[in-house]
Amino acid sequence: MNTKTILIAVAAAAMLTACSSKKTVLPYFTDLQATQGEIAAMEYSPEIKPADELFITVISTIPEAVVQYNMPMVNPAATSELLLSTTARQLTYRVSDSGDIDMPTLGRVHVAGMSVDALQEYLQKRVREDVSDAIVRVELVNYNVVVAGEVTKPATVPVTSRRFTVLDALGAVGDITPYGERDNVLVIREENGKRTFARLNLNESATLTSPYYYLQPGDYVYVEPNHVRQSNAKYNQDNAFKLSVISTIVSASSVVASLVIALVINR
Repeated sequence: MNTKTILIAVAAAAMLTACSSKKTVLPYFTDLQATQGEIAAMEYSPEIKPADELFITVISTIPEAVVQYNMPMVNPAATSELLLSTTARQLTYRVSDSGDIDMPTLGRVHVAGMSVDALQEYLQKRVREDVSDAIVRVELVNYNVVVAGEVTKPATVPVTSRRFTVLDALGAVGDITPYGERDNVLVIREENGKRTFARLNLNESATLTSPYYYLQPGDYVYVEPNHVRQSNAKYNQDNAFKLSVISTIVSASSVVASLVIALVINR
């Protein structure tokens, strides 16, 4: 092999390496070709459900005036932290199967079906009957969604925002891989005692107005592999099986050959 041939081979290898190191980026919402436009926005706030965990705190310019409305400070705060050593924080409220919570002074409050904002407004109105400048804050503690399938890093994503979309979820796990079906993203949801699902086409802007575009606590997002990924998986599986069979045959042949040699020597 002459010098010129070697240089060409090295250059080709370098080009292939450079190309393979670049991440393939595929577009979303391919039907939006205009430079700018307008898409109707949706009003959304997650609804509270049985088994949800709520952080509720009441504050005032005179802290002593609202002490009776707050849970005591304990260690730890949330159910998920029972085995962790943390600094003292306020207890959370777990929504009962009947959709209620029991608050100090206010007593039993039915919260299931209410949005976080609506509950916050309701509680603030109740407390201000006694403390005029009281401010109530309500947050969902157990707001997590699961993202799996053909994404860069499948994970359970903790949500800190009240408005969390399927695009936010995909961004949190490194986006869909080049082998994922962008026009067939499955969202599974459990509500009102039953499971529902929808398939979202992220190539169409109509998805932005789907009731499944904004995710709810406990939603499961699954990105299906495209036919290329499925074919590769089947090919690799078949090859692995063939390799295993060949390895077994070779091993068996070696054992038989060893036995034959041993018999010949012992004659």
